[in-house]
Amino acid sequence: MNFLRGVMGGQSAGPQHTEAETIQKLCDRVASSTLLDDRRNAVRALKSLSKKYRLEVGIQAMEHLIHVLQTDRSDSEIIAYALDTLYNIISNDEEEEVEENSTRQSEDLGSQFTEIFIKQPENVTLLLSLLEEFDFHVRWPGVRLLTSLLKQLGPPVQQIILVSPMGVSKLMDLLADSREIIRNDGVLLLQALTRSNGAIQKIVAFENAFERLLDIITEEGNSDGGIVVEDCLILLQNLLKNNNSNQNFFKEGSYIQRMKAWFEVGDENPGWSAQKVTNLHLMLQLVRVLVSPTNPPGATSSCQKAMFQCGLLQQLCTILMATGIPADILTETINTVSEVIRGCQVNQDYFASVNAPSNPPRPAIVVLLMSMVNERQPFVLRCAVLYCFQCFLYKNEKGQGEIVATLLPSTIDATGNSVSAGQLLCGGLFSTDSLSNWCAAVALAHALQGNATQKEQLLRVQLATSIGNPPVSLLQQCTNILSQGSKIQTRVGLLMLLCTWLSNCPIAVTHFLHNSANVPFLTGQIAENLGEEEQLVQGLCALLLGISIYFNDNSLENYTKEKLKQLIEKRIGKENYIEKLGFISKHELYSRASQKPQPNFPSPEYMIFDHEFTKLVKELEGVITKAIYKSSEEDKKEEEVKKTLEQHDNIVTHYKNMIREQDLQLEELKQQVSTLKCQNEQLQTAVTQQASQIQQHKDQYNLLKVQLGKDNHHQGSHSDGAQVNGIQPEEISRLREEIEELRSHQVLLQSQLAEKDTVIENLRSSQVSGMSEQALATCSPRDAEQVAELKQELSALKSQLCSQSLEITRLQTENSELQQRAETLAKSVPVEGESELVTAAKTTDVEGRLSALLQETKELKNEIKALSEERTAIQKQLDSSNSTIAILQTEKDKLYLEVTDSKKEQDDLLVLLADQDQKILSLKSKLKDLGHPVEEEDESGDQEDDDDELDDGDRDQDI
Repeated sequence: MNFLRGVMGGQSAGPQHTEAETIQKLCDRVASSTLLDDRRNAVRALKSLSKKYRLEVGIQAMEHLIHVLQTDRSDSEIIAYALDTLYNIISNDEEEEVEENSTRQSEDLGSQFTEIFIKQPENVTLLLSLLEEFDFHVRWPGVRLLTSLLKQLGPPVQQIILVSPMGVSKLMDLLADSREIIRNDGVLLLQALTRSNGAIQKIVAFENAFERLLDIITEEGNSDGGIVVEDCLILLQNLLKNNNSNQNFFKEGSYIQRMKAWFEVGDENPGWSAQKVTNLHLMLQLVRVLVSPTNPPGATSSCQKAMFQCGLLQQLCTILMATGIPADILTETINTVSEVIRGCQVNQDYFASVNAPSNPPRPAIVVLLMSMVNERQPFVLRCAVLYCFQCFLYKNEKGQGEIVATLLPSTIDATGNSVSAGQLLCGGLFSTDSLSNWCAAVALAHALQGNATQKEQLLRVQLATSIGNPPVSLLQQCTNILSQGSKIQTRVGLLMLLCTWLSNCPIAVTHFLHNSANVPFLTGQIAENLGEEEQLVQGLCALLLGISIYFNDNSLENYTKEKLKQLIEKRIGKENYIEKLGFISKHELYSRASQKPQPNFPSPEYMIFDHEFTKLVKELEGVITKAIYKSSEEDKKEEEVKKTLEQHDNIVTHYKNMIREQDLQLEELKQQVSTLKCQNEQLQTAVTQQASQIQQHKDQYNLLKVQLGKDNHHQGSHSDGAQVNGIQPEEISRLREEIEELRSHQVLLQSQLAEKDTVIENLRSSQVSGMSEQALATCSPRDAEQVAELKQELSALKSQLCSQSLEITRLQTENSELQQRAETLAKSVPVEGESELVTAAKTTDVEGRLSALLQETKELKNEIKALSEERTAIQKQLDSSNSTIAILQTEKDKLYLEVTDSKKEQDDLLVLLADQDQKILSLKSKLKDLGHPVEEEDESGDQEDDDDELDDGDRDQDI
């Protein structure tokens, strides 16, 4: 804090000595007092002094105030006083009426105190945690303090908040606060937080900021709302401008559709308040952010389509044609419509169909062009109309053709009742207002931009200059005006039009050179030594002459490429010509115009270059320079190459057309296939539904059949019971047959198990005989495990079979018991002569036994069913064991082959090792013969290594 004390000492007027002592005593009370009331009163006193004695309170009390925030969070009142005091120290809001020097000094104080506060990042984290408190007296001062910190030192505070856990999310909760003052100040806080920080902008956007802000704007009345709407719109701009991720999220979230309600204004509005003008201006700027030409083309195109589909473009065009709209709103609306339609064919077609509400109705384009060529209209409005016309024609060959067609003789209205766009452009081109000349020339150049067909069509335009004289072509009239020495702005506009017209159009070059006065005029302009104001005209004349050379098809003998180059060399000089050509790109306004497509100039004097023309200059400057220095032979070669390329382009175009047609056919076939697939799915669904219905009907039929059979069977058993006392011989015989089947199946399973046992034993014996015990132990542990698993499965199967055989035996005994019971029941039939009471008693006893027998029979059926299911499961297990045995057999063969190969490899390695040992011994003996000492330890070590290797090889061999 030494530098702050220096600032304090440097002040001319400071506090009285008693005030400094008071502040010191209050700080001591805050630091040392044990009673909360005393500390609270001291902080309240510091708050009252903090506005007048900002520097002193900041130097002495800031550390104590931060300590209060840390330790006294349970008392909201002292926290509120501390936050207000810190806000008064850091903020510069109260310094509006002081002198300029004092204001600068206070701003320095604010940034210096902010730097001290954020030097410990945990102070900002502490402030974020205080914002979670719902108490108004804590939350609101906290919001104001954090906003002030962000205004003073935005980037470092943003970084601290960014790395703080859930820091941005805590601030987003402010937008949901039911108290408007906190919500509104929360919007201001987020404005400062999101300024120039893409990472925070993305987090805020994904925390549902768009939804909340749009809800606030709607609640406040859209464009009729107050300053809160303005703050929300500024925050939306911060989130969307130069942030492609957020723009895509905004579009994908269908938030563009909600913007339409903002522009529901019309003639019925009685007046426009200053706040409404500001709000609508920001809303239009927000639309432009989404469709800015600097955005990625794909993102801009998708936003443009969404704006057309939701009716936003239609709403903007309604404002465009409405009456009573303020001039600045009308200008910004024209600029907004321009960028919404720029390069989007659907939007451009819709704009071409818009009519002004006049009698008779006129196209909106014509009404706008009237404003552009009217010198009484505001300059910014005329620039906006020009931009709108340029955007309408950008990449719009259809629109270019429609504009040029209004100039052709066959389409001009002979009655003169309506004015066309072409007539307005010609009128502006030849008016006495230089700004109208420039705007009309640039607009007409955009009608020709990149469209060779319209360049040729425009050559047909004839103008009647005066009564009695023959009409002249539009091209000739432009050159005539150039030669008359009009204003620089007019000549620059006409030269840009001619350069755009003649580039990439040899027929137009021929028409231009056909007038024998044009070339001498251009060479004369270029050769003269004129002032700085005329240098730009000289550069444009050089460019026009270079275009006449580069795009010359040599159809005129007097003005072939070679003769024009010779003329330049004689009259001007090649170096001088190239220097004059460079005047264009060196002009101070050239780089400014090349930055943005929108013609945004502070005054008419700066309106010199067009954005698209700067691209043309950049493209042609280099090739014209090369063309000037080329020889005739190189020109001939280049012509041949051009012809070859043209032929190649024609072939490529032909194939492109074929591919395009095939693509269309493929699309049609794909659509047919998709249609057939849909039909097939529908039919399959219908078939499935019908099959399920049929199955339901079958189930219902079977159920009814079973119920009917039970009823009949029950009636028959009662009728037969009267004769045989309830005994059913059919059931008993069927049970016997099932038992016999189970016996036979048991015998079959036992025989199959015996066969499997023999197969497994054979496999074991073949494995043992096929390879040594060591190889089996090392190479096939998995096989042994599988064999053991098979044994376990077989033993389990055997136990299951034994249990089944026991169950069958039990069933047989129960069956024999049933037979005996049936015989005893048959013997106990009543004899004639017995008393009726005895017969009735016996009959009751027999019926009870009969019901018991029926129940036991039912249980036997269930057990037999369970046995049959177990039999099926055993059969499946046997099948799986068969497949496992087959797999083991194949794996055994593979392992046997691998063991054989490994033995061969070990033998080869042993041979190689033996050869290597021999070589090493021979080399050592040679070294000894040559006199080199050979250490015995190395030899022994090598020998030991060799022995180890040999032992390892022997072990491997044993394995």
